[in-house]
Amino acid sequence: MTIAGRDNLPSAVAALAQPRQDAAAPAAPAGDRGRRWRRRLAYVILIGYALLMFVPFAWTVVTSFKTLPDSTQLTFIPQPFTADAWGFVFTNLRPAVPIMFANSLLIAGIVTITNLTFGSLAGYAFARLRFPGREVLFLVVLATLMIPDQLRLPPMYVLFSGLGFTKGILAYLPVILIAAISASSIFLLRQYFLTIPKDLEEAARIDGAGFFTTFTRVMLPLATPALSAVAILQFQGTWNSFFWPVVFLSADPNHWTLPLGLTEFTLGPYAKNWPPLMATVVIATIPILILYMFFQRYFVEGVAASGVKG
Repeated sequence: MTIAGRDNLPSAVAALAQPRQDAAAPAAPAGDRGRRWRRRLAYVILIGYALLMFVPFAWTVVTSFKTLPDSTQLTFIPQPFTADAWGFVFTNLRPAVPIMFANSLLIAGIVTITNLTFGSLAGYAFARLRFPGREVLFLVVLATLMIPDQLRLPPMYVLFSGLGFTKGILAYLPVILIAAISASSIFLLRQYFLTIPKDLEEAARIDGAGFFTTFTRVMLPLATPALSAVAILQFQGTWNSFFWPVVFLSADPNHWTLPLGLTEFTLGPYAKNWPPLMATVVIATIPILILYMFFQRYFVEGVAASGVKG
């Protein structure tokens, strides 16, 4: 080997050690490529569906800033832009929107708290305690879901009117008591408690904890996702409820909830006054949006986990 050859040896070795730039990268398996494309297609469909569901709400917000003649036109930008409809619902509407908002918040808040309290106790009992007739009683509770409100109306109205709960401030009681405990809340919480390992309860009992202490100190903190799901579902259902409020609260406008107030724009003196109607709808939607924004993660987790074990 020549001197020149020895001098070029390190560079030749280094060149061989480096990976070839023109070497073709190994192709991804066909299964991986198909999985990626299915995931992308699913994202496109979900995003499109979300946008489709958002259009009615966006249209509601835009219409609330239009004039009455402009609200009948198929335009997305208000011409002119005005907030008169918002001033109308706070000054001209009777009863006033803050009163109806407070009534709805009072009823929905109490019903949500009672469902969380009694639903968690009943769900824990059906999931963990052993007592005679447990399964039969649970089936009876679930069977109440098949009874429509229209069928319960005559006995409920006779009962509460006989007790004097249809006049004055006592008219709130029937609406609250009828929804105070829901079979769906018991079912969701019972299903979630079944997914919690029994080892945690046994460890608590070894430490001397009774049933109630185990329930409050161990089970309830672990059931936060299910409790959040029940809170959102019950608050939304009661907030949007129309049937029982119109039966017991319609006699006194000062006791109206927001769903009752919305009838003023369809059957009352403000019929087809679209901008104020849309403004009231936006006001009624805001609490539900706030609730979902703060508890969305717990809501999805709680609903998903509640169906894991039956």
